[in-house]
Amino acid sequence: MTYICSAGVGIPKYHMEQAEVKQIVQKIFNQSKRHVSRLLPVFDNAQVDERQFVVPPNWFLEEHSFKERNELFIKLAKSYIIEAMDDCLDNSAFLTESVAYEDIDMIIFVSSTGIATPSLDVHVMNERPFRQDVKRMPLWGLGCAGGAIGLARVHDWLTANPDKSALIICCELCSLTFQKGDIKKSNIIGSALFGDGISAVLAVGEKSTLIQNKKGPIPRLLHSHSYTKKNSISVMGWDITDSGFEVIFSKSIPALVETFWREHLEKFFREYHLSPENIDHFIAHPGGKKVIDAMGNVLQVDLNKFKHSIGILRRHGNMSSGTVLYVLREWMQEPIQENTKSIISALGPGFSSELLLMEWIT
Repeated sequence: MTYICSAGVGIPKYHMEQAEVKQIVQKIFNQSKRHVSRLLPVFDNAQVDERQFVVPPNWFLEEHSFKERNELFIKLAKSYIIEAMDDCLDNSAFLTESVAYEDIDMIIFVSSTGIATPSLDVHVMNERPFRQDVKRMPLWGLGCAGGAIGLARVHDWLTANPDKSALIICCELCSLTFQKGDIKKSNIIGSALFGDGISAVLAVGEKSTLIQNKKGPIPRLLHSHSYTKKNSISVMGWDITDSGFEVIFSKSIPALVETFWREHLEKFFREYHLSPENIDHFIAHPGGKKVIDAMGNVLQVDLNKFKHSIGILRRHGNMSSGTVLYVLREWMQEPIQENTKSIISALGPGFSSELLLMEWIT
């Protein structure tokens, strides 16, 4: 068994309303006004009200090399990861007392928006008193599915090592990947959806002494299941160019929820003898409005079961891998009853789906 005892976030400095982002995009692509104007309604229909970024608005109006973007990623990611880790391990909303960095046995670091070798977990180890023998598992390129996959991998490890603990960190600085010269539809849609987000979660095994630090209802991970669609590389991901990462974002994603995700969910329900009625909350990476709507249509449930996915999308946008941990953090602040069951869900490049079943304990 794996217990999620705490969750923390690092909130980027620059706050922007959706209308302001829309104006910036109009200004940047002014020479392609006719093409871009046809796509601008996506800003109004995305159900994103506001987002946070690690760079100021005028940064998007300037030219930036791949090298400059990546150096900025390493610098800013480190500071916000530290903020999220501190918030997670010293959070009175979730813990009766702080957890020491020396008590962490593994770090799982998840990202897809910047490159660093050594990976960022090593950078933050130098800033906080982790033990030198802490285990490390950096995961790169999982996109929006990364947070759920990170939880799945830590569940595997803690099941095998039940007296241990782990810190899962997701850091996505999507703003640094924005391509000023890319007028493709996927870039405009991405500009209407993506924000920056950094999150951290403390997970412990069933024999860990850190369980005694928990406060209130917490989730216990029971099972995880992965599903990857063959020959679907073109659905979602990056096209790596001289100027950096150009987003690949297919219009077929909502339709794939209706087919591929439905298939995965039905398989998951059969394997663990479940039905939608058994699940009280869906901790879903929201992706976008159409994705959430498609999930609700597949399940035929009240969208109130997705309320925090919808709320996080409105207040923060799509923050790639870290989004699902933001959603989980919101549910962890609810007075959820004992033995209530939830499903964590995220879709990512591949095209892939990750599902985790969990129940709440007090």
